[in-house]
This record gives sequence, structure tokens and C-alpha cells, in this order.
Amino acid sequence: MSAATITADATLELRLKAMHLPSFLEHYLELAQRAATEGWSHARYLTELVALEANDRADRRMTRLLKDAKLPREKTLATLDLNRFATPLRGQIRQLLRGEFLSGATNVCLIGRPGTGKSHVMAALGRALVERGHPVLFTSVASLVERLLDAKRNLRLARELKRLDSFECLALDDIGYVQHDRAEMEVLFALLAERYERKSVMITSNLVFSKWDQIFKDPMTTAAAIDRVVHHAVVLEFTGPSVRAEAAEQRAALAKRDAAGAAERT
Repeated sequence: MSAATITADATLELRLKAMHLPSFLEHYLELAQRAATEGWSHARYLTELVALEANDRADRRMTRLLKDAKLPREKTLATLDLNRFATPLRGQIRQLLRGEFLSGATNVCLIGRPGTGKSHVMAALGRALVERGHPVLFTSVASLVERLLDAKRNLRLARELKRLDSFECLALDDIGYVQHDRAEMEVLFALLAERYERKSVMITSNLVFSKWDQIFKDPMTTAAAIDRVVHHAVVLEFTGPSVRAEAAEQRAALAKRDAAGAAERT
């Protein structure tokens, strides 16, 4: 068959659309012409088409996973200064970046004072998981609890928990937010209980575990929540200085230096 005799096939195109093979549809004619010109075998032609479809499908899935993850764009591994952390903590982070903890439904608890890099590390871990093809959701606890409360009021809590179950890992930022309303505590506990030993959770907290009674109020509920979170967990302790405070000091020093330079020039 010569390249000049190859024309579009309307029936084939309808079938490719029905079978949801958009890359086949886009490239089959172009590759058929190339195959005829270069003398490809039928197997070579099919292999090339399948490779295009597989690659495009992987790209589309990655785009969808990143969109669904809602990760903060600026908090990535590339923008994370691992050298600011102690050697043991750096080792834990590098190990977690491999994503193997998901297979055992292991949780990750990032504990430390405000500004020490917990949220940045969790976001970087979340992006690494997505890049390995794992569905992740990054959300503040405040936002998630509000959504769960709304679902409960509208008798949709079970449906919302099922939707969240589609994520292999939930990255929950600042669990210390929930400190006042018992209804908030109850829906958060329901989520943790639902995922226990089934799916992973990453949690940042400014509160050490001994102070989680400020979140869950009731001692029994507090103990049960901690047990479900920590039973299968890796705990990362952030003990360094505040990143934000250091950045503010650097900006202040730079502004002071610029002001002094301007004064000298005048």
C-alpha cells in the first residue's frame, strides 16, 4: 500500500471514539502514512500507536491527579531546603519520598512549632506521591471539617467519606485548628476511624500528642484518635527555628542595608 492511497476511515474513527482512544484517533492516519512510506510491519505500526495512547493517557492521568490533589504550587521538593533539617529528619523525609508507606496504610505525623517547615514537607511528600501515580488530597483541617459538617447536616456524610476514600493519602494541614466545637471533633474522628489501617493520612500539628485533648476534648476520644493515628505511623519531629521568622529577619536586614546605602548616597 502506498502512502497516497491511505485515507481517513469514518467507521474506524467512530469506533475509536466509542472505545475512548483519543490518541489512536488523532494519530492513526499520520502513522499509517509513515508506516507505508517506511515499510513498517503491522506489528510495528500497532506498537507505535499503542505507545502514543499509553503515554498520552499517563500524561492525562497525571494532570488530573495534580488538579485533584490541590497541592500548594510553591511548596515542592525543589523549593525545600532539606539541609536546614537535622540528619535523622532528612533521612526520614527521603525514605518517605519513595511512597512505600502507602502499601501498609502507614500514617505520617509532622509535629513541631509553627514555621518549622511541616506544611512544606507534607506538600513535597504529597507531590512525590502524585508523581508516582497515587491519588492525594492536600487540604487544611479547617476546610475539610467544614465540608464534613455540611455533608452531615445534609445526610451525606457516608457519601463524602466514600469520596475521600478514593484518595490513597489525605494530607491534613494543621489539626490543631479543631479546638472548640464538639461537632467538628466528631466528624474528624469519624474520618480517622474510617481510614484506620486502610488508607494513609499525613497530619501536621503544632501540638504534641499529649496536648491533643485540646482537639478531641473527651479523654477517651482523644486516646482513641491518637491510637488510630499513631498505631501505624512515622513521626517527624520539627525542632528547628521558624523559617518564616528567619525570612522576615533577612528581609528586615536587607531593608536596613538598602536604607543605609541610600542615606550615604544623599
